[in-house]
Amino acid sequence: MIVGTAGHIDHGKTALLQALTGQAGDRRREERERGMTIDLGYLYAALEPGAALTGFIDVPGHERFTHNMLAGAQGIDLVLLVVAADDGVMPQTREHLAIVELLGIPRTLVAISKCDRVEPSRVQAVREQINRLLAPGPYADAPLIALSSVTGKGIDVLRQALLEAQAEVQQRSLDGGFRLWIDRAFSVAGAGIVVTGTALSGQVVVGDTLLLGPLGKPVRVRGLHAQNQAAECATAGQRVALNLHAERLALEQIHRGQWLANEWLYASTQRLDIDFQLLPGEPRAFEHFQPVHVHIGTQDVTGRVALLEGASLAPGERMFAQILLNAPVQAVKGDPLILRDQSAQRTLGGGRILDPFAPTRHRRSPERLAQLQVLASTARLEALLPVLLANSDKGLDPQRLERQFNRPRATWELPEDVRLIETRQGPVLFDAARWQALKAGLLQHLARFHELEPDQMGPDRDRLRRFTGTTLDRPTFISLLDELLASGAIAANGPWLHMPGHQVRLSEDDETLWHQLQPLFEAAGFDPPWVRELGHDEARVRALLRKMARLGLMHQVVRDLFYTDTLIHRLAAMLLQLADANPVIQVAAFRDAVGLGRKRSIQILEYFDRLGLTRRIGDQRHIRQDNALARRTDH
Repeated sequence: MIVGTAGHIDHGKTALLQALTGQAGDRRREERERGMTIDLGYLYAALEPGAALTGFIDVPGHERFTHNMLAGAQGIDLVLLVVAADDGVMPQTREHLAIVELLGIPRTLVAISKCDRVEPSRVQAVREQINRLLAPGPYADAPLIALSSVTGKGIDVLRQALLEAQAEVQQRSLDGGFRLWIDRAFSVAGAGIVVTGTALSGQVVVGDTLLLGPLGKPVRVRGLHAQNQAAECATAGQRVALNLHAERLALEQIHRGQWLANEWLYASTQRLDIDFQLLPGEPRAFEHFQPVHVHIGTQDVTGRVALLEGASLAPGERMFAQILLNAPVQAVKGDPLILRDQSAQRTLGGGRILDPFAPTRHRRSPERLAQLQVLASTARLEALLPVLLANSDKGLDPQRLERQFNRPRATWELPEDVRLIETRQGPVLFDAARWQALKAGLLQHLARFHELEPDQMGPDRDRLRRFTGTTLDRPTFISLLDELLASGAIAANGPWLHMPGHQVRLSEDDETLWHQLQPLFEAAGFDPPWVRELGHDEARVRALLRKMARLGLMHQVVRDLFYTDTLIHRLAAMLLQLADANPVIQVAAFRDAVGLGRKRSIQILEYFDRLGLTRRIGDQRHIRQDNALARRTDH
């Protein structure tokens, strides 16, 4: 069990832990000289002989060091709220209590300290004051123990209460990847760099490789301590010290607020969707895009809060919000965070992270808010997936979900109505009914394209994607097309996509123009006229001939020089006849066979190179027998 203290400055938190464990908490020279805890203190003690070690985190009570208190409050199992009998409830008592409530720490014990200094009536008055403070919140039934660290009165009662609480603390799940927020980093002679923190999830074993901090530097675990004892393995819920090793790893590169995580879980982010609650005691409403300090894990980072359901949030109210951070963090769904004002003087509120990879667009759309509504529940991933997918028109990235929920995909049990679509950039999850609807919609758009452009074979993939106006990423759209092509619902002619029964039709104007041009091409034989020689508007003729080339009726050998499909097949047949006599085709032989000049003959041969009928090696050409034109040409 990990126990963290909370309470106002000079209420005896450190002295109480010393009376309870027999160990001094303030070990820094400046803390001893000033008689005040400045930074986090760490103690380990067995609450009774033979019991497992309990970890204690002593936090500073001064308002100037609330950021240190927040760093120590992450991952603890029980809060020991200390209230001095002579002072009673003070400002930092209230702020620390608000923080632990926002963090969702499950258990609290209240110690009324310094009872040796006051009369019993004062102790009773403070007890009633604390009861009123706790009554509206989740700790209304927390035990209150009057004690004195000086006389020892009540210490055994507190120890027994801690033992009872420790027996009720459940082992945290070992599922998921290992995560740890660093709260200390130091160097040990003969060992090297050591970092400490509370293991938030999973487990780590000596020899594991983890990724460190915002740069994701790989580090190897050379040794570890769990609950202040040497171990081969550490698990979620334990205080852990890790001896790290990596090439050119320096102590100056590591500081409080960085994190360690398994490689598959590692992903930094600067945009979080949260369920945000403003404290009831705030004097004014929270405004959209207000700057804040965000405390997550052991990190303190600045940012702004975009409210997603209104322009302001009243004190005591909740609202979905998106935080835009000025530095990267690592987080998973359910992680708590605390928001303090821009000057870091007071706590504003806090919440739970719903999506650590929040979208940049459509963040206030009804579909996105519906997703956040279901993410606010504590249900497992499998139960949430149908609703998340029903409100997603682009599908969901399973790798992102793994990191969002800290659940490796191997442990998922996908519902029957969820499909895993393979794309060129990785798998995507889709609601099966929505995937079918996307297919039907694509077919409708393609049919509509044929109605609007009857003289075209069809669009290519990218033009069809633009025509549909889909929000699908290109790789997902291509996978959708591939399924339709594989099923025969869509056909392809080269790059052009079309409905299987679609027949190309020229417009009346194009038909009229072609009837005028066709005799000129038929009469010209192997030497057709150039576009400029056809006696009509060049742009119009060029557009028509290119359209017919897309239909496979004409071939553009070079710019503005077109051959009919019939002539191309006759020329191909002549090439094949030349190859029967001599496998090596020479330009001169082809020139003599077709009766054209050398330049035109080379232009035609180079076109056959592009079609793949011939393969050029130096000045020689060979027929490629695997080419469709070679198989289709009768020679």
